[in-house]
Amino acid sequence: MAAWEETRPLMLTNVEDTLVRLLRDVAEYIDNSPVPEPLESQVSLPRELAEVKLVLRFTGGWVRDKLLMVPSHDIDVAINKMTGYQFGLKMKEYLEIPSNAEKYGLEGVASTDAQANKAGVDGKSRVVGGLHKIEANPERSKHLETVTTRILGLDIDLVNLRKETYTEDSRNPQMEFGTPEEDALRRDATINAMFYNLNTLLVEDLTGQGFKDMRQKIIRTPLEPHQTFKDDPLRVLRLIRFASRLGYTIDSAAEESMGNPDIKEALKVKISRERVGIEVEKMLKGPDPHRALALIDRLGLYETIFTDPESKFVPETERLRLAYDTVRDICSATSQADADLGLSSHAEAVIKEILVRSDDEKYLAWQLAALVPWADAPTPEPTKPGAKALPPVASSVARAGVDATNKVCAVVTAAVNHVSDITNLKDRFCDRKRFPHRRVDGEDATARDTLGMAVRRWGATWRSQIMYALLCEVSGAGNESREEILESYSAFLNYLRSLDLLEAYAFKPLLDGKSLATALSAPTGPWMKNALDVVMAWQLRHPEKTASPSAKDEAIEEVKNSRVQGELKARLVAHVLSLTIRPLFAKTQHPAVTSRGRAVTTAVLAKPYAANLEAEKVLRPWKTGDGAFALDLLRWVLRNLDAPPVELHWGLLIPPLLTIVDDSDPEYKAIGCGFVTFLLAVTPPALLARTGLGEVIHDALMPALAYLPSLTPEPAAVVLANAAYPALLALIRVRFPTGEAVPAAPFATTSKAKSPPFRLHDPRTAALSALLRAGPLAALAHLAPTSNHPALTTALLTHLASIVGEMGVRAVSHLQHVLPLLSSVLTDPFGPAHAPGLLAAARALQAVLLSAWPRVGPWRGEVLRGVAGCWVGIVAWQMEHAGGLRSAELEWARAELRTAVGMLRAVVAVEDGEGDFEGDVQALVAADPRLRGLFEAQSVEGDSGVVRLK
Repeated sequence: MAAWEETRPLMLTNVEDTLVRLLRDVAEYIDNSPVPEPLESQVSLPRELAEVKLVLRFTGGWVRDKLLMVPSHDIDVAINKMTGYQFGLKMKEYLEIPSNAEKYGLEGVASTDAQANKAGVDGKSRVVGGLHKIEANPERSKHLETVTTRILGLDIDLVNLRKETYTEDSRNPQMEFGTPEEDALRRDATINAMFYNLNTLLVEDLTGQGFKDMRQKIIRTPLEPHQTFKDDPLRVLRLIRFASRLGYTIDSAAEESMGNPDIKEALKVKISRERVGIEVEKMLKGPDPHRALALIDRLGLYETIFTDPESKFVPETERLRLAYDTVRDICSATSQADADLGLSSHAEAVIKEILVRSDDEKYLAWQLAALVPWADAPTPEPTKPGAKALPPVASSVARAGVDATNKVCAVVTAAVNHVSDITNLKDRFCDRKRFPHRRVDGEDATARDTLGMAVRRWGATWRSQIMYALLCEVSGAGNESREEILESYSAFLNYLRSLDLLEAYAFKPLLDGKSLATALSAPTGPWMKNALDVVMAWQLRHPEKTASPSAKDEAIEEVKNSRVQGELKARLVAHVLSLTIRPLFAKTQHPAVTSRGRAVTTAVLAKPYAANLEAEKVLRPWKTGDGAFALDLLRWVLRNLDAPPVELHWGLLIPPLLTIVDDSDPEYKAIGCGFVTFLLAVTPPALLARTGLGEVIHDALMPALAYLPSLTPEPAAVVLANAAYPALLALIRVRFPTGEAVPAAPFATTSKAKSPPFRLHDPRTAALSALLRAGPLAALAHLAPTSNHPALTTALLTHLASIVGEMGVRAVSHLQHVLPLLSSVLTDPFGPAHAPGLLAAARALQAVLLSAWPRVGPWRGEVLRGVAGCWVGIVAWQMEHAGGLRSAELEWARAELRTAVGMLRAVVAVEDGEGDFEGDVQALVAADPRLRGLFEAQSVEGDSGVVRLK
């Protein structure tokens, strides 16, 4: 006799036995307690049941599992004459009577939400959970009003015995109290229609088929299957779940009805996707998901269950079997040791070991296999330009078809989005292993950094994503066999393991965003994520370097210190230029420069007028808050470049620099000029000549010289001048590097020498002359009187001295313009009010004397006029405004004037036939004794004790 014969009482656990005692005592309490009036319910109690005794039964799955000796913590309690809610209220009333709860080792009924959440969660819990009422919803085939609670770790559903009456003009049943036989016949399967009577403590098989079907392992509906499924289409999925869970066979008549178009349509329309999803999840988490998917596939239910109402794509269901067969083979594979004995495939064992480590990953593998038919569905287009990308169709099917959780949908989305990336990398890896000597184009697919960054790119669920890629490849394979595909993935995964990259997604970066931003002197921002990826790739390439305690400090020092050149810095420079800076300047490409950093040699059409009206934020994101970090990053790059990298990154450097220089805002134009100076300092002349950009950069910089008051405020003009002139001088040095030096005759102040010969018309001199005329000379003439703009005058005089110094002796051609201008500045009556200006003028005069000494003799009167007038002006100013006290700055200016006189005396002493200089000096002192301090005898020495004039 089988273990489940009805003549044999069930063996209950201690907790179950206590529950039975409690429920029987509650039933007796209800029978002995007068009920003043019926409690409100959707179901009316027939008159014939009003006088009978209360009978309780355990129903459904608990009885089936008990017969199969399978533990169960879910119990449905059927009540013959009360609804579940009515019985639950009476049970609560009974347990609140003093000392009743203690009979069963309980402490009462939860009175707060906090108590209810903790009540009955395990067998040791001594509080009965609160009552949760679930209303009937016939529209969704939810025909029962039920109450759920928790007692002693068991989930209890309380519900009345019922029968359902359908009318011809309605698919929604009228729900009534029914007999045990009527209730049993309305259940989904005979094996789920047996009851355990709490009065007799015996199993009741009221369909007459339950015990028999359990012996024969058959899933059968108690009534005619078509009507059973029509009444509640969810039973289709429940039968599939039970068949896969128990290893039973579905009755042929039931199978035929399950595939009926009317039933499939009812399942799609009547049942909520939430309830569908619950059943599918239970199937895929059950003991035999393969059997469940095979039944869904064979019965033609796939498109009914895994559906997306908004997609017109027809799923390729022929791929489904290959997918779920492959998951079965992988999940059933044994260890590699068993594979060595031929008990399973090596490839399948490796794949399982690495990709399917837990129940969650196993469930995801089955879920992804179920979605393979949607793999080639076109990616949905956003509803409008610029809108957020829509999830792939497979993800929508998971959400809309089976109400998958957000976690599952996120895995599906990532798997679909990365499937091409995964298969491509795996294929390149296999090719590289097959042909190790073949030249590699792009990234090396066997390199540790390439593979590690891929795992990080795919994220924590990369194992499930690779499983999906594998299933897509197997199910869509052409000539390639399944074994070859599995072998390729096995080799790929084994290689990842050999490089210790299986947890690469969780590796901690050596530098955090704040440390990196500080080292680069840049604000934090969206740029950091990709830059940190560069640091991580470097870590992956050099695990031995980054393991030491000092690795972080060494990395920061390399990034921060411009004198330290290393691989990490080089890769950060390349990344910042190509992937951070370049996109931000994409819409403001300089018209005279190609994207590769060469001069444009063909005519370029002007942009349409409408394009010039685009918002500043769109055209120049590097100027706005979100992209302002670009300038700090560019500054770091330029400060850390030397000659070889400049040539390598030239095409990435020039376009953004000229765009910044070209900006109309003087603040940004000044920044751009400063950047150009940095770049030119390490630019080989041959590179500039080869790219033909010398003239282009010159033309971009020159307009900065015209930013003068009153159109440009003086402070802004000063900043721009101090950036533009050094950039232009740096450009001239690179465009026209010095060849043979112009002869310079070093001489002591007592020697006699002739002026050396020189040429005035070389390209370098022409460029410097043009800069001198268009720059300081033109600007100072514009500003006259210069005392109105003292700060800008000071800056211009400083740069005039630099230009003259660069010209050397060739500056003689400009004496007729420069010396009168300097004399005018020096003799300005308001000059002493701004001592830095006089200081700059005196030093500019010295630069002229030092550079153009061969032709200064004839202009000595102009020089004397300037220095004497300035000296007298300073003395008078101090007497008038400071009571004779001498300010430090003015004293510095007087010292520079004395130095200039000493230089003039030396120059005149060298030249023959220039007249009596000392006589002129004595005449000036006699005319104004205040000049005595200016012309007192002094020596003017260079580094070696002599003046060296060029």
